[in-house]
Amino acid sequence: MTKAKQGLDKNLSGVVDDLAQSAVNSHQAQQLQQDRNDRRHQDALNHDSSTDLEHL
Repeated sequence: MTKAKQGLDKNLSGVVDDLAQSAVNSHQAQQLQQDRNDRRHQDALNHDSSTDLEHL
């Protein structure tokens, strides 16, 4: 298991390392792009401000 550097978020450091990779071939490039898209989609879901709670 890796340790986070002092004062840095371990999860965020892992994401930065993943995004900094360069692809070796087209298949790996597609996989890396899909990982980025998945992160963006999950981030959008996490920040969704639903207003469909007026029935409560």
